[in-house]
Amino acid sequence: MRSNSRFRTAALAATALLAALSLTACGDTDGNADKPGAAAPAGNTASPEAGKDTEGTGTEDQARNASSTSGGKGEDTAGAKNSTGSEAGRKSNTSNTGSTGNTNSPVTCTGDNTKVTVSKVSRPINHLLLTATNTGSRPCYAYNAPALRFDDAQSVFPVLRSSVPQAVVTLEPGQSAYAGIGLFGESDGKDLYEGTDLTVYFTPRNNSGSTGSPTELKLPAGTHWGNNGFVTYWQSDMADALTY
Repeated sequence: MRSNSRFRTAALAATALLAALSLTACGDTDGNADKPGAAAPAGNTASPEAGKDTEGTGTEDQARNASSTSGGKGEDTAGAKNSTGSEAGRKSNTSNTGSTGNTNSPVTCTGDNTKVTVSKVSRPINHLLLTATNTGSRPCYAYNAPALRFDDAQSVFPVLRSSVPQAVVTLEPGQSAYAGIGLFGESDGKDLYEGTDLTVYFTPRNNSGSTGSPTELKLPAGTHWGNNGFVTYWQSDMADALTY
């Protein structure tokens, strides 16, 4: 009996020991929840919440910035419009001023804005007088000498270089310029041509070629010309044109 009692006692002691060990193991497992390693999931769970707060703050800041930027652009755009309008106004005023200023600015005399006539004079003998009258509304410059072509001549009439005026002749509307034509020279002798038509060309400032429309004229009856004749530069006075 004693041996059985001892056996039961030993068995109960062993059972109690196993129960104690089991309780200890369960306590260790639950205790791991307080360790740093075990707190990570909780931290991961909190992180999205923190991210949401941060993201929300950024969105509000961005919205405020966008609103501020939009307002700035609106102001800039308005300023640009005002600036453009002012610039357009300045250009319009400049254009109008330029247009007004150009109304009275001189142009080159041509067959388009002058009336040209040719007439015979008593003195000097064997001379013609060419007259160009400004028929336009603006002053014009009678540059250099007129380029003349008699009938079907192959070249223009010679120009008398010594007749250059002191200044370019400027014709106000209604005013006239004059050029003298010496029909032939002593060396021509009897080698003269009977002329019927005269073409008058105006030359530009650089005296190269011609400018504008030419003028076709009928020569006075009985006009004879030679290859050694001449035409003077345009003069502002008739007497000066007939001096040569």
